[in-house]
Amino acid sequence: MSVDRAQAIVEQDAIAHNCARLLCSLDGAGLCAVVKADGYGHGAVECARAALHAGATWLAVATIDEVLVLRDAGIEAPVLVMGALADIEEIECAIEQRADIVVWSERMVALAAKAAAPLSGVARVHVKLDTGMGRLGTRDPAEATRAVAAASGAPGVRLAGLMTHFATADIPDDDGFFERQLAAFADWAAPIKAAHPDVLVHAANSAAVLREPRAHFDMARCGIAVYGLDPFNRDPFAHDLRPALTLNSYVAEVKPCRAGESTGYGRRYVADRDTHLGVLPIGYGDGFRRALSGRADVLIAGARLPLVGTVSMDNVAVDLGPDAAALELCGAEAILIGSSGLERITAEELARRMDTINYEITCGLSARVPRAYPRSSMPVP
Repeated sequence: MSVDRAQAIVEQDAIAHNCARLLCSLDGAGLCAVVKADGYGHGAVECARAALHAGATWLAVATIDEVLVLRDAGIEAPVLVMGALADIEEIECAIEQRADIVVWSERMVALAAKAAAPLSGVARVHVKLDTGMGRLGTRDPAEATRAVAAASGAPGVRLAGLMTHFATADIPDDDGFFERQLAAFADWAAPIKAAHPDVLVHAANSAAVLREPRAHFDMARCGIAVYGLDPFNRDPFAHDLRPALTLNSYVAEVKPCRAGESTGYGRRYVADRDTHLGVLPIGYGDGFRRALSGRADVLIAGARLPLVGTVSMDNVAVDLGPDAAALELCGAEAILIGSSGLERITAEELARRMDTINYEITCGLSARVPRAYPRSSMPVP
């Protein structure tokens, strides 16, 4: 039986727990689980199923190809494509796949109507007001309102939603920017919602859900918290979020390392005492970043041990200590993200050590790392 060099174990029960916890905070508003970027590295299809099982009613992705992955897996839930669409062919594909799209101008509505004309389906559109993110969407409320009017009257087009996206919801001390975004969106959306009560109003990401109930509106689009990661990049357990992903490898070799000997490219680690090195067959080719060289720990047999030397494409080294008992650790499991005994390493910890965010840690895991989904309490769809 072969042993994986590295493996990401994803607990669908944890995904379900996190969605249930978010729905509790939403107090009646709907939950849209964001499963773009292959479910933030966790597996889009499996995580989508877990989220829907737990009560999410929508899914969101960034691209048409991500819609096709869900539909090919038999997932029929409503899907919103939040990213830009390259051409009319992509709009046609969205219509055929019953996926909603985002627009913000009369021109885009006209293009959606043109795409819908030869098809039997309807282009369902969500008009996006850019209240401060400065990416997709129009900054001009009047232009957004004209897009609403166009979508309401265009043949083959249905006005399905109003949306915005927060830039600083995850920054508590943001000099009031979040509040200004929220107020601008609410002021624009309120009269449109009054005129079109069936339209879905949505703005909150994971951080906004936990930060401000006034941002919940009809639905929230949650990504990072669905996977049990802290949107504030601190401690997921403080918000009753359960990290879904464990990244493990194993000790492929244990070798003595005398004082003055080194390991890895560039001799960035030279032992200052006699010790033992454990070599793990995982590296930046698997998405365990080179920037973690000498800046991370690994859990082996319940102990937290330092990673030493340069992270290479296929291997990392761990200082196992001078005790001869280290020789018996060959073949032992090594946890790079997750828990062992009383110790825990979170994606947030690795992110802080790299001066980045937890999103990048899990999204960066490469296709070379197989994802495994242990048996859960959920029924198989």
